[in-house]
Amino acid sequence: MKTSRSKSPSPTQSKSRGTSPKKSDPSKLWGGRFQGQTDALVESFTASIGFDCRLYEYDIEGSVAHCKTLQRAKVLSSRESQTIIKGLHGIREDIRAGRHPWKVKDEDVHMSIERRLTQLIGPLGGKLHTGRSRNDQITLDLRLYLRDVLQHLQQDLCRLQRSLVTLAERYKGVMMPGYTHLQRAQPVLFAHHALAYVEMVERDKGRLHDALVRINVMPLGSGAPAGTNYPIDRHYTAALLKFPAITQNSLDAVSDRDFVIEVQSGCAILMMHLSRLSEELILWSSQEFQFVDLPDGFCTGSSMMPQKKNPDIPELIRGKTGRVYGHLFSLLTTVKGLPLSYNRDLQEDKEPLFDTIDTVTTSVKIYAELLSQLTVRPEPMNRAVSEGFLLATELADYLVKRGVPFRESHHIVGNLVGECLAKGKDLLDLTPQDLFKASPSFDKNAVDVLSPSAAINQKNVVGGTASDQVASQLKYWKTALQGNSRTSSKKKRAT
Repeated sequence: MKTSRSKSPSPTQSKSRGTSPKKSDPSKLWGGRFQGQTDALVESFTASIGFDCRLYEYDIEGSVAHCKTLQRAKVLSSRESQTIIKGLHGIREDIRAGRHPWKVKDEDVHMSIERRLTQLIGPLGGKLHTGRSRNDQITLDLRLYLRDVLQHLQQDLCRLQRSLVTLAERYKGVMMPGYTHLQRAQPVLFAHHALAYVEMVERDKGRLHDALVRINVMPLGSGAPAGTNYPIDRHYTAALLKFPAITQNSLDAVSDRDFVIEVQSGCAILMMHLSRLSEELILWSSQEFQFVDLPDGFCTGSSMMPQKKNPDIPELIRGKTGRVYGHLFSLLTTVKGLPLSYNRDLQEDKEPLFDTIDTVTTSVKIYAELLSQLTVRPEPMNRAVSEGFLLATELADYLVKRGVPFRESHHIVGNLVGECLAKGKDLLDLTPQDLFKASPSFDKNAVDVLSPSAAINQKNVVGGTASDQVASQLKYWKTALQGNSRTSSKKKRAT
C-alpha cells in the first residue's frame, strides 16, 4: 500500500498561512495586477494631478470625441454614449465651479475624471477607456492645449506689436544714436529702432505659427504603443476635434515630445528678444542715458534709498529668460535617452511647458501695456546724436562720391576724428577749411552732410532709417496689425 507523500507548500502558500492574501487596490484603475496599497511616498512622488489638472477641458473634449468614435464603431450603444457624454459634461461643470475633488491617489487628470465618471454613472464609465491608453490620451491633451494657448499667445504678440508701432508713431521724428558694440555709431530715428522689435516679434509669431502645423496632428487611436484592436475610425475622431491630419505611427505618436520642444524653443527665442528689449530699457532709463522714463506702475523703489526708481519689470523679464531657457534644456535632456515608446520620464514635460507658457504670456502682456505708457525723452536722445562723431561715415561717403576710394576716405576721416579728439572738438565744429586741409577732395558743401537729419534721410533704401522709409513701414504695420494674429503671410510688404 502506497503512502501519500505530503507536498511541500509553495513559497506563496507558506507565506500566506494564517494570514489573508493582500487585496489589490480598487481605487487604482490599473490595480488588478498589484497586491496591496501603493506606498504613500511613491503615490505622492508619481502623481501629476497637481499640475496636469489644468488639462481637464482638453481631456474631456478628447473623451467626448472618443466616446462618439466608440459608438460609431458599435463598441458603445447610442444610449451608452449619450449617458457617458452627459456625465463628462457634468464633470466639466463641476470642475469649472470648483466642486470637483482633485485627489493625489487618482494620479493624474485622466484617472480623476474617469473615477468621477464611474461614480456618477456606474460601471458604464469604465467602458470609456476602451481602445485607448493614457499614453495617447495625454499627447492628445497636450496638442489640444498647445493649439489653444498658442492662438491666444499670437493675439497677445499682436498687441505687443501694436504698442511698439504706436510708440514709434508717437515719437516718429525723434533721432537717437544707433549703436554697435554699445558705442555710438550712426544717427537713426527712434521709430526705426522700435520697429526693429516689431520685426523680431513677427518672426516669433511665425515660429509659433509653424509649430502649429506639427502640433495639429491627432494621435488618439495609437493606444499604449501598438494601436488598438477595435475598428475605430481615427479620421472621424480627428474631424470631431478639428485636426487636419492623424499620426501615422503609434510608437512615434505616444513617445515623442518634439512638438512640445519646438514650442519651448520658439518661446525661448521670443524671451531672448524680450530680454534684449529689457536690457535697452534698463540702460535707457538710467541717469547715464536718460532716454526714456518708465511708467511708475511698472517700477518699484528702494527700501533704503528714497530717490531710487528701479526698472523691476525689465529686470525680471530679463531674468525669467534664463528660466525659460532652462525649461527647454530640461525637456531636451529628458527625451534624449528614451527608448521607444512611452516612458514615465515624459511626465516631466508638463511642468516646464506650463511654466514656460505662463511666463511668456505674462511677459508679453506686461510689455504690451508698459510700452503703451512709456515716455521717450527727445532732448537727451538728440543731444547724444550731436556728440560722439556719429557723422564720420557721412564724411567718408562724401569723399567716395567725389571719386576717392573708400579705404582712403576712411583713413582721411579717421585722421580727422583723431585730430578732433586731441583738440577737444567734434566733427560739427569743423569748418570747410578744416575739411579741405584734410583732403582737397572736400569742397565748401562738405559741411552740409554734418547734420544728423541729413544723415538719416540719406539712408533712403528699403529697410533704411530715412523718414520716408520709416513712414512707409509704419503705414504697413498699422494696416497689417488691424485684428490679425498672423500678418506677414497675409499682407504684401512694400519693396
